[in-house]
Amino acid sequence: MLLSVATSLDGYIDDASAQRLLLSNSADFDEVDRLRAESDAVLIGAGTLRIDNPRLLVNSAERRATRVSSGRPEYPVKITVTASGELDPQLRFWHTGGAKIVYTTTAGAVRLGDRLVDTAEIVCLGDRLDLTTLLDDLAARGIHRLMVEGGTRMHTGFLAADLVDEIRLAIAPILVGDAAAPRFVGPALFPGGPQRRLHLTGVEQLGDVAVMNYLVGAPTDPVHPPDL
Repeated sequence: MLLSVATSLDGYIDDASAQRLLLSNSADFDEVDRLRAESDAVLIGAGTLRIDNPRLLVNSAERRATRVSSGRPEYPVKITVTASGELDPQLRFWHTGGAKIVYTTTAGAVRLGDRLVDTAEIVCLGDRLDLTTLLDDLAARGIHRLMVEGGTRMHTGFLAADLVDEIRLAIAPILVGDAAAPRFVGPALFPGGPQRRLHLTGVEQLGDVAVMNYLVGAPTDPVHPPDL
């Protein structure tokens, strides 16, 4: 699984205003579009869906044509995750692209009712959202390359459950500095804690954005403190 996120220099994924904070630039957006085209499915949390109202598409016609010529659907499967079932059927997410899946709880499925019956498949995970079970279900569907694009709860949940293979972190030259704004991850017991160092595999400059790629499960050389 690839976790893709853009943050400010101080680790925020948005500010606290009603307007979406654009952290990426055109070159970074195009790279994200390429990664979507290479994925079997793209996932966002319901909070991000409600706030950003994204289409979550592959925008490049050439990349979509390449998918089709290789025997894949034109668009990756679009996935959202909601515990509450509070999803607006008018959002653009439901009316663009190909197949959609909603993973929810028993209570969320009841709340959803038949509001999305014509636009998405509803999968109930039981009394709570178990992300391991979610990934097992996707694997059974033949979805092996999943791209997670937010938000904070999804990033935190997948990382805390040690389910992430790669992280693509794009850092914008912006300082947000607002405690009310959402961050990349929230508090959690991450595997290995602060002693676990991820493996940096690449650094790239895309205009004024720095992109860093990490392998989560790869071993790294130990760091020995210097003599002071």
